[in-house]
Amino acid sequence: MAVQRNTAGKAPKKRRRKLSKRQRAIYRRRRIVVGVLLAVFLALAVFCVYSISRGVGFVYDATFGSVSHAVMERSAAPEPHHSSGVRDCSAKDTRLELTAKSATVPVGGSLEWVATIVHEGNDSCLLDASDSGRVLTITQNGQKVWSSDVCPVDARRLLMAKGDKDIQSITWGANSTTDGQCVENQDELPKVDRGTYVGVLRLKNAPKVKSQPVTIEVQ
Repeated sequence: MAVQRNTAGKAPKKRRRKLSKRQRAIYRRRRIVVGVLLAVFLALAVFCVYSISRGVGFVYDATFGSVSHAVMERSAAPEPHHSSGVRDCSAKDTRLELTAKSATVPVGGSLEWVATIVHEGNDSCLLDASDSGRVLTITQNGQKVWSSDVCPVDARRLLMAKGDKDIQSITWGANSTTDGQCVENQDELPKVDRGTYVGVLRLKNAPKVKSQPVTIEVQ
């Protein structure tokens, strides 16, 4: 008996549904909303990761960074603004001391001076302890021969409290800066002649604050 092929068993093709213009607009808006929500989610995720990393860094700095800050000298603090209310040091609370490592220096040699700032007041004050703020001047017969502030240097602002002391060394190459020109290499400056010279330490912003004069001989 012949078997008949069932051609009617094929599934008919589905007809694609045609969307109206209104429906297409709705689907488009939905895709836009989903895209915006996805972008917002990603932005929040990035922000959370960044905040967590910043928080970890803050905890680390607060825990370990305070150790390094604790060992910093109070006098080496960054220069505060005058709006902080801390006044500049004056002759009422500051004393300058100057000594020379030797009473004599050969012509063409060099001499090391020791500059000391002592705070004697009860209230804290600010001063510039750099070679341009705390100035060593060498004179002969009342005429200025050499000065430590001829070349500009960065300020070294100190916050001085009662009993504080700052000690720095200043080297004089037995030379002259009378022309007022900055020469970084002291060997290029003209050498002074034999004779008697006097060194005095002063605060540039408080001229009344000065040390006792120290006399040395260039031989």
